[in-house]
Amino acid sequence: MQTSHEEAVQKLAKLIHGIKFAMLTTVDSEGDLRSRPMATQQVEFDGDLWFFTGKDTAKTGEVHREHRVNVSYADPDDNRYVSVSGVAYQVDDRAKMKELWNPLYKAWFPKGLDDPNITLLRVEVHKAEYWDAPNSTIVQIAGFVKALATGKRYDAGTNEKLQV
Repeated sequence: MQTSHEEAVQKLAKLIHGIKFAMLTTVDSEGDLRSRPMATQQVEFDGDLWFFTGKDTAKTGEVHREHRVNVSYADPDDNRYVSVSGVAYQVDDRAKMKELWNPLYKAWFPKGLDDPNITLLRVEVHKAEYWDAPNSTIVQIAGFVKALATGKRYDAGTNEKLQV
């Protein structure tokens, strides 16, 4: 069954909701993958992910050279794992920055929105894949042990690919 764009966006929004940090992976100038933690914006996901960054950072330069990126989310306590693929662009939009701003970001940008180096990265999401195991850790361990004892494949939960 094909998932509609709206259904995929809603599903992805639910999966990443509440995960405070993500790992953004870019391609460096030598073609190597490079990941770093980024604070997740606590806004309603609509198909784009937004991150504050500095204009002079390596990731901003890497995004200018190669727009394809990956954003990974993990919530081990809730057994949710999400991998998002898309294209990233630097966006200097003061209105969007004001909309997304949280005073906690002053830890990275002490001058706040007046920082001349502040910019946004917008990740236009194209695809996502997730793994979601709704059972408790105890239930998962019991299932794992059962799989070992019976020789049957372990059921780790739901794994699905989304076209966003």
